[in-house]
Amino acid sequence: MTKEQTIRNAGDSRYRIAVDTGGTFTDVVVGSSDGAIAVGKALTTYDRVFTGFEASVRRAAESVGWDGDDVLRNADVIVYGTTHATNAVLTGRVARTALLTTQGFADTLLLREGGRRDAFDSKAAYPGPYIPRELTYEIPERINAEGEVLVPLNESYVRSVLRTLAAEGVEAVAVSFLWSIINASHENRLAELLQEVLPGVPYTLSHAANPTIREYRRSSAASIDASLKPLMADHLGNLRADLEQFGFGGDLLVVTSEGAVLDVVDVLDRPVLLLNSGPSMAPLVGAAAAPDHDTVVVCDMGGTTFDVSLVEKGIVRHTREAWLGEPFVGHLTGLSSVAVSSIGAGGGSIAWIDGGGLLRVGPQSARSMPGPAAYARGGEEPTVTDACVALGYLDASGFEGGFILDREAAVKAIDSRISGSLSMSTERAAQAILDVSANHMATAIRQASLEQGVDPRGALIVAGGGAGAMVAAAIGLLLEADTVLIPATAGVLAAYGAHRAPIATEFLSPLANDTRSFDIASASRAVGELEAKAAAFAARFDGVGSRPVFTYFVDARYPGQAWDLRVHLGDVPNTSEGGAEAIEHAFHVEHDHRNGTHDPNSRVEVITWGVRVEISRPDHAKDAIRAGGAPESHRSDPVIFSGETHSTPRYRGVTLGPGDVLPGPAVIDQPTTTIVVPPEWDATLDDRSNIYLTRKEA
Repeated sequence: MTKEQTIRNAGDSRYRIAVDTGGTFTDVVVGSSDGAIAVGKALTTYDRVFTGFEASVRRAAESVGWDGDDVLRNADVIVYGTTHATNAVLTGRVARTALLTTQGFADTLLLREGGRRDAFDSKAAYPGPYIPRELTYEIPERINAEGEVLVPLNESYVRSVLRTLAAEGVEAVAVSFLWSIINASHENRLAELLQEVLPGVPYTLSHAANPTIREYRRSSAASIDASLKPLMADHLGNLRADLEQFGFGGDLLVVTSEGAVLDVVDVLDRPVLLLNSGPSMAPLVGAAAAPDHDTVVVCDMGGTTFDVSLVEKGIVRHTREAWLGEPFVGHLTGLSSVAVSSIGAGGGSIAWIDGGGLLRVGPQSARSMPGPAAYARGGEEPTVTDACVALGYLDASGFEGGFILDREAAVKAIDSRISGSLSMSTERAAQAILDVSANHMATAIRQASLEQGVDPRGALIVAGGGAGAMVAAAIGLLLEADTVLIPATAGVLAAYGAHRAPIATEFLSPLANDTRSFDIASASRAVGELEAKAAAFAARFDGVGSRPVFTYFVDARYPGQAWDLRVHLGDVPNTSEGGAEAIEHAFHVEHDHRNGTHDPNSRVEVITWGVRVEISRPDHAKDAIRAGGAPESHRSDPVIFSGETHSTPRYRGVTLGPGDVLPGPAVIDQPTTTIVVPPEWDATLDDRSNIYLTRKEA
């Protein structure tokens, strides 16, 4: 078929576009209705996100002979992932937000949870609350744990406070009253007063943001959610307007922290779900690439960050302890999200010399503007990418970011900032930058896995992201791993995860119970409420995907424990006779799995009932498989490994097929990433074009 025929036929196709907007690059995966897949990458544009998104789509379309305009106009679904919300919270660039709370509880955000990462660091400053004390207002009202009104809501006082907020220029309001999860009447009435006195000002009620018994998490979730509403309404509104202006008339779905997608309307109503959403997609690809491995450690190295997550027996691990920023010092919502640990170690991480003369890499990043020095966009600081250019890893003339790399600029940056200070040659300094960066990433993997009871030496390492495949072997060596897997879609790992992600959400019912004095009526009420909410949510997406799957769970604990465990029960839990025993048994099993011990004679306290609704979307993608043979390189380049220059063959990834074996040293140039195979390693393609790096026997 000629290119002209391909373009003409593409105009009749329908498309699904998944986009991951990172700190440096915007990655896209485009799937057509006939099963074909195309990928693209372009620099992220901060002033108008659609600009970088459109450039990525066009690059993906052009790579397979499609017309970019047709792809955008004929897309049925666009799935959008972004770090915009997370970055806004971490940098404090959110709306000016006030917190209204029960009288006597103004310090909930100040007292917070947790402690210190380093218990012996007496000089660590006490972190401030998410919403400053001067914007926290105590409201006379009180409801007890049984839902009884002890102190009625003082509406005249509320009106005076709201008028004060207007004078203070408040842009959003969070409301968190005591025991609103049992009786939300006061929070609901305050919402009515807000609409009356401050019409148009967005607000969040804590019982809707996170219906949990834990007061800090509920208040924190409400505060963060409210502060994000103006920002994300503007961000997503601009994107939607740009898409509509271009002619897009399909569905806009947004990636959430739960490792799923939701309609943009749902996300605008609850933007707290966007926190940590970008990294939540990569584990889906890791799970699919290695379905037969008990434990998989997924590493996603982009231009700004390095993310680590765990997959156990095909199940992506979730957590409700996802801190925004440093643990115990940052902020916590208590909402379920994919368990991801992130550090500032990406391709754009800046190398620098500290006051003691030691080489450091990150956490500062050159991002997309000005970018690494090799991008020739004004960057002068040496980065990991510049080190890879100097060592010959990256093909300066064939870089797929939409521009040609400037090797001389990369060398100049390394020499001016690193080589001279360390009295090293350019090559040794570049290798040192990579070594320091790889050690940071290996340490992050050890910490993330060991904290979850997983030894990384016995796990399969899956490496992806635009920069991950360049250092995958180095990380494997540091972790004593003999094999590292690089998925076929490694360069756009998160975007491909978004392409496959289901529509899903969770509903919670905070009705406490006890397995030894089981309240059947309360349990039945909780499960009934969940069934109704789950059915209503599924009905909205009837016909969009496969049949919805409902997975019920409880958050429970032993008496006296400070923290609870999430225990999955599967089908609708039995709330009649025998239901308590089933919950007890499931909790004992989960507690033993997570902590290595359990108490079979103890009763169990159920803190929260919950259900996850998941609707898998149809996947029409087909694997573009060609028979393997005798792979031929298109040229050889001098590439430096551990201080020695090797004449290294370069292969175009699109010419390789299943069964091909490439002995190291070798470099594989993919459309969205570069795979580096050091001399001590070999590369083998499996039947799905995933690449396994294996260490040669000594």
